Amino acid sequence: MTPTDDVDHLADELSAQVVDPWARHGWLLAAVWLVFLLFPANEVAQQTTDRPVVRLLGWGLILAFALVYLLAFIQSQMGVHGCWTTRRRVWAFGGFAGMVAAMATLWPIIGLEIFGMSAFLASLAAFGWPRGWSVGGVVGVGVGTALVIAVTDDLSNLWPLLFIPMLIGGFGLLLRRLMEGDERREELQRTLAVASERDRVARDVHDVLGHSLTVVSLKADLAERLVDRDPERAKAEIAAIRSLTRQSLAEIRATVSGLRVTRLSDERDAAIAALGDAGIEVSMPDDIDIVDPAHRITIAWVLREATTNVLRHSGAQHADVSWGPTWLEVTDDGRGLRGRREGHGLTGLRERLARVGGTLDVSEGNPGPRGPGTRLRVDLP
Repeated sequence: MTPTDDVDHLADELSAQVVDPWARHGWLLAAVWLVFLLFPANEVAQQTTDRPVVRLLGWGLILAFALVYLLAFIQSQMGVHGCWTTRRRVWAFGGFAGMVAAMATLWPIIGLEIFGMSAFLASLAAFGWPRGWSVGGVVGVGVGTALVIAVTDDLSNLWPLLFIPMLIGGFGLLLRRLMEGDERREELQRTLAVASERDRVARDVHDVLGHSLTVVSLKADLAERLVDRDPERAKAEIAAIRSLTRQSLAEIRATVSGLRVTRLSDERDAAIAALGDAGIEVSMPDDIDIVDPAHRITIAWVLREATTNVLRHSGAQHADVSWGPTWLEVTDDGRGLRGRREGHGLTGLRERLARVGGTLDVSEGNPGPRGPGTRLRVDLP
């Protein structure tokens, strides 16, 4: 599995772990409001005192209305907060139509009091219809209710039956807009988290592989020169290459999983060995305890990248390394920058330092036979 595959897998895991609680439990809030159906149920009881069969029919219609509303709300929320399927669309729109049919059937029993149930129509349209339809659904409920009441009775006497569904529908649309804004924000945060992880993996893989492959190349060249002159030492160099490649593979796996911790003492020893194999004299402090423990991992990464750059690009004969509690400086007598643009290594190093509030300065170092040299200095807070 490549590092990119691991990051893509992380993105899938992040998406799978984020489940909107409203999509899972929003129906509980919808169920609570069903208590208001007791009012039309009481109206049915009052209007059918001498008609028990009609009373049972009316109560049955109200119960069916409640069940359809609840099921339609659950299915539509899965569409709003997940993906719309044919089944969910059927429930969202078909459930709405079924609720209207139940209200129309109740009309002969309780009259215009059925419009007290229209608030549930507005709620389903506001919360459960696809985004492009929800506003139209709420407006349609309000206009339809107003037209029917105006045609059949005096609107001024029954305006609360119009006001309540419009209030609930408007509140539902506003709340849905706020929830959608939160979802977009969370999606953006997940995207940024994945992007940050990609950058981390790319930066760490570059640092690990860049250094390791540079040392492997140097040791391979050395082994090739020694194979006829000093076979035993050539074998030792080949064994070192094998050990280094295995170590690098382990570091790559740990880097991808975010578990790698670089130790300054290890990087110090590795830098001395690598520079020595390349024929570069190096002076480096023995005392690592002077470095602030909070900064040792960062200093270790910087030392690794600086060593890689000296090996690859400088052509230096001598390098000086020094450090203090919150700083590191690496100076060589090689070619110097000579107007060249910074490579991916220094760019990644700047990004790593920026995350901990550090700064990087690259300038001319100790003049030598090949150029003005390079000085790399890092300061940490």
